[in-house]
Amino acid sequence: MGVLSNIEPYGVFRFFEEICGIPHGSSDTKKISDYLVKFAIDKNLRYIQDESNNVIIFKDGTAGYEDSAPVMLQGHMDMVCEKDVDCDIDFERDGLRLVLEDGVISADGTTLGGDDGIAVAFALAILDADDIPHPPIECVFTVDEEIGMLGAAAIDCSPLKSRIMLNLDSEDEGYLLVSCAGGACATCHIPVEYENAEDDHLVVKIIVEGLTGGHSGVEIIKQRANADKQLARLLYNIGRDVPYRLISIQGGLKDNAIPNKAEAYVGIDPEDVDNFVKSAEKNENILRHEFGNTDPELVVKVETDLSDDLGSYNNADDVQNDMYGRTMINRVMTEKSSDIVIRSLMMMPNGIQKMSNDIEGLVQTSLNLGILNTTEDEVTASFSVRSSVQSEKENLIDQLRCVSVSAGGSLEVQGDYPAWEYRHDSPLRDIMVDVFEEQYGRKPVIQAIHAGVECGLFAGKMPGLDCVSFGPDMKNIHTSRESMDVASVQRTWRYTLGILEKLK
Repeated sequence: MGVLSNIEPYGVFRFFEEICGIPHGSSDTKKISDYLVKFAIDKNLRYIQDESNNVIIFKDGTAGYEDSAPVMLQGHMDMVCEKDVDCDIDFERDGLRLVLEDGVISADGTTLGGDDGIAVAFALAILDADDIPHPPIECVFTVDEEIGMLGAAAIDCSPLKSRIMLNLDSEDEGYLLVSCAGGACATCHIPVEYENAEDDHLVVKIIVEGLTGGHSGVEIIKQRANADKQLARLLYNIGRDVPYRLISIQGGLKDNAIPNKAEAYVGIDPEDVDNFVKSAEKNENILRHEFGNTDPELVVKVETDLSDDLGSYNNADDVQNDMYGRTMINRVMTEKSSDIVIRSLMMMPNGIQKMSNDIEGLVQTSLNLGILNTTEDEVTASFSVRSSVQSEKENLIDQLRCVSVSAGGSLEVQGDYPAWEYRHDSPLRDIMVDVFEEQYGRKPVIQAIHAGVECGLFAGKMPGLDCVSFGPDMKNIHTSRESMDVASVQRTWRYTLGILEKLK
């Protein structure tokens, strides 16, 4: 018996639990895509599965709705895969371990994938049912939304006849999302060179961790600390007190998640250990003072016992132990490369760049340094760039390009997607407001959001598309603390059925 098997609506939670049992991280969507295809075949429903693993499933309207305008139900099948350090889940092989406590669903040690597994579950429950009145339905399940909405960008919309779209990819019940920012993933490539130093360096690992993190669109307005940027700042400031050579720097897993941990390996003169630690402690106090409210668990660690913790840098030709058992290394970045990397990271913009003058409280333009990585010949810094104004988005990308080129490198842009502009005349929005007032006894909040949703890409491909995004309450998405409220799912389910009934 499943963890969610006794919760109504049974169909929704049955499908959600089945989805949670299938690995479906971004770029790993074949298994869940095939699961959707098998569902369509078992139900004798027409379907399309494209080369990207996007799936479209069609169902005729029920009695009395046969000639109604078709409606698209849309959500993405991939999830952000984040987990606690001590969690043994392998996202490529294992399902999630669901937890139900006090009416709240979570996953033990990992993200839940309610974003956007609940949309898939809603759509399957509607397709599976015989007693739900609805117009002809086109259920569109896309892939890789979390890494740049790649599925929505690739999908062929020509088979779709609907010009009414219900997107179930919002996390706040009672809010109707009607506009969103456009965005892109911009990766800065900074070339580096290594050399064999005259003297061996003591290997030191410096870590920034315990940060709150979060979604780089929805929660960028909370101005939480970015581990990648704060690590660069630490290294820049420590370099004023103690000379060092950079060996590697890395942090974050997703460009659209505010990183909560980053680390670097550096080489220093063994006699400078105490000064390095003192400088790190001094700068930790500065960060904890600045981010005490948003990131109260922020901590800076310095480690020197690294005999079992050098990863790809543990090369017998480069690494040895000194008389005290400390790890020494000969191969480090050149002084010039170390300096260029840290200075470039310091100069790269990050966070909120402009607030909207039209909509109070809306972030208009921002960017997030989500991933830092080091290879043999370069350091890469990947940003999620967002704006509801195309020219401002392009300007931010140009700023990153200027920093990269000045460092002798280049900029790569992927997953560029348009903004979803507010539609003043929206019959769908009017119906959804009416149904909400009937069921809830109050008006919903009409909202624009500083995060990418796939509505913008579909609106760009399907002229005249009238779409609204909504969903049940979820908290801490994209983190291992992600949760979804059962009662909110139940209300949102009734609300969805009420909308479909009105679209006759």
